[in-house]
Amino acid sequence: MTLSLLARRDEVGLTDGMLLIDGKWRGATSGETWTHLHPATGEAIGDIAVAGPSDVDEAVQAARRAFDDGRWSNTRAGVRVKALHRYGDLLRDHADELRGLQALDNGVPLSFGPVYATSVGAAADAFDHHAGWIDKLGGQTLTPYQGGDHLAMTFREPIGVVAAILPWNGPFLLYAQKLAPALAAGCTVVLKPSEYATFCVLRMVELLAEAGIPDGVVNVVTGPGDPTGEALMTHPLVDKVSFTGSRGVGKRIVAASADTLKRVSLELGGKSPTLVFPDAPDIGLAAMTTMGTVTMGLSGQACVAHTRALVHRDVYDQFLGAAEMMAGAITYGDPFEASTLASPLINTKQLDHVMGLIARGKEQGARVVCGGERVEGDLAAGNFVRPTIFADVDNTMDIARQEVFGPVLAVIPFEHEDEAVAIANDTEYGLGAGLYTADARRAFRLARRLRAGTVGINGFQVEPHLPFGGFKQSGLGREGGQSAFEAYTELKTVLMPLTEELM
Repeated sequence: MTLSLLARRDEVGLTDGMLLIDGKWRGATSGETWTHLHPATGEAIGDIAVAGPSDVDEAVQAARRAFDDGRWSNTRAGVRVKALHRYGDLLRDHADELRGLQALDNGVPLSFGPVYATSVGAAADAFDHHAGWIDKLGGQTLTPYQGGDHLAMTFREPIGVVAAILPWNGPFLLYAQKLAPALAAGCTVVLKPSEYATFCVLRMVELLAEAGIPDGVVNVVTGPGDPTGEALMTHPLVDKVSFTGSRGVGKRIVAASADTLKRVSLELGGKSPTLVFPDAPDIGLAAMTTMGTVTMGLSGQACVAHTRALVHRDVYDQFLGAAEMMAGAITYGDPFEASTLASPLINTKQLDHVMGLIARGKEQGARVVCGGERVEGDLAAGNFVRPTIFADVDNTMDIARQEVFGPVLAVIPFEHEDEAVAIANDTEYGLGAGLYTADARRAFRLARRLRAGTVGINGFQVEPHLPFGGFKQSGLGREGGQSAFEAYTELKTVLMPLTEELM
């Protein structure tokens, strides 16, 4: 029977997406809407308002007023701490509802909910973590160079109005990794969710008022990149843009920021390598974990997915065998069913991109171990691609150079440590990396040599209190932890004489 999710939509009670401006929910001024087609079935799931330039301007103006009048930034630290902790608790209380909305947004199955990095719990933890920084927002008192007759001090102050532009693939954690430090620092925000993951984000935003966040502090504009995202990232009253998404859009944001010298934080993807040595504690587990990052849950549609496996020739065949076994265990279907382990690709454009790279991998001489084709039958209407493994890949091939963003693993052999590091670093990206070895000295030696923002040793995970971001063209800045919190502040120097004489 052909899969349909319309009954699921009715069960969840999904309603059309609206704009939130200065505490009021409304449609777009133009009346324009965008229809979301579910990636697993192609069915129309719901409509969202498309914010045009005038709507975006109203949202930014509301955020500007809320910042300038201090309704949030000048609230006592203790009040703001309690509000963010209360909000984290509300997210946990509504976790099941939010996972259901996400399944209708991007097709990520409910079975993937317990995976921490993409869970509602991780988002709640991010708010708890950043709430802890609110009463620690401070500077320094420094010894003057010109004698002890004046004070030299620094202060950290909120940066102002933040444009937070979210991707579709990790709406829970990435929403929190932008909104939590911005609110903790005292900023106001205009949030734009991806048009492919709007409904779960809107529900999370609704809970802010219940937590005690004043009207106008967080505003939401919905719609695609053109016109909504373009109007937001170029608005002259936006002080900072925080964006997670494609490298092309990231470069456009950097160029657009030049007019007003906006502060910018970008996370733009990766081509992350995993290095597997013969002394790895468990070759099979290393293979299944690596293959899992490009198949389970998001079907490889994750910026930090380890899509290049660099495997020592002594364990190459063993690794391929275990990775193929993992690929065979992946199941597709109704995201609300416990038996479904992975999602479809988000839209037909991404489907065509992935199938095109698979075709080029074959043309350029890589060996297909498994997969390489679409899922047919009852799921033919969805954007499903079978887990694919390419062996005997050269690092110059397109499947080793380009971000596939699909369930495709390129396996590259190596013979010695220096060769592995050279291959791993031979990329325009530098987001994540992993290595499997029982040699602690090698582990730390290579962790220092790999040009990546996060390196996992015998495993890989993302934590909301640790900095996350990349080297090279994987982006600018970090999300998570103290460094992210400080990125939503400006540093101010204050000098004060202690005598009647001028300094």
